[in-house]
Amino acid sequence: MKPEKIVVFDLGKVLVDFDYSIAIPRIVAHSTLTLAGIKIFFFHSHLLVDYESGRLTRLEFFEQARQATGFRGTMEEFGEFFADIFTAIPPMIEIHAELHRRGVPTYIFSNTNDLAIEHVRRSFPFFRDFDGYIFSYEVKAMKPDAKMYEALEKLARRRGADIVYLDDRPENVAAGAARGWRTILHETPEKTRAVLERFV
Repeated sequence: MKPEKIVVFDLGKVLVDFDYSIAIPRIVAHSTLTLAGIKIFFFHSHLLVDYESGRLTRLEFFEQARQATGFRGTMEEFGEFFADIFTAIPPMIEIHAELHRRGVPTYIFSNTNDLAIEHVRRSFPFFRDFDGYIFSYEVKAMKPDAKMYEALEKLARRRGADIVYLDDRPENVAAGAARGWRTILHETPEKTRAVLERFV
C-alpha cells in the first residue's frame, strides 16, 4: 500500500543555496567583458531563462554566453565556473533525510539547467535519495507554468492534497495551491518543519 502523501521540494534556496556572485569573478578572469558587463549578463540576460526553459541546449547556451562575455576558455571550464555556486542547507537536508527514513516519497521540483544538476549530483550525496525529479529544462517550461505541475502529478501519480509542496517563491507556491496541493512557503527550516509535521 503506497503512502498517502508525497513531499515535493524545490531545490535552490530550499535544499541548497546558490550565489551567482561566486561564478562572476571566475568568468571575468577569462573574459573580455568587464565585471559590470558580466553581472548584466547573469542577472538581466534572457539566456539563462532560455537555457532553463529548455529552449537552448548546453552547447547553444555556451556559444551565446561566449559571444556575450568574450569568454576565452573551453565549454568544460565555463560549465565548472557557472555551476559551482551551491552550498548545502543542512537543516533542510536533515528534514528530507527524516522523511526518507520514514518511507515518505519525496521529489525534486526545480527550475534549473543540466550543468547545475550534473554539479549537484556529483557534489551532494543526499540528492540521490529522492523518488523522482522534475526539471524545467527537461519539461521545457518553468514554474509557475502549469506544465511543470502537470509533469509532477503525472510522474508521482498524485494530485491535490496528496501532494505537500515547499518552495521559497510565492508565485510557485500559489500555483501549487491553485491545484489543491498542500503548500508551504519556505522561509526558515524551523517554520517549514513545523508545518510539515502537521501535513505528513
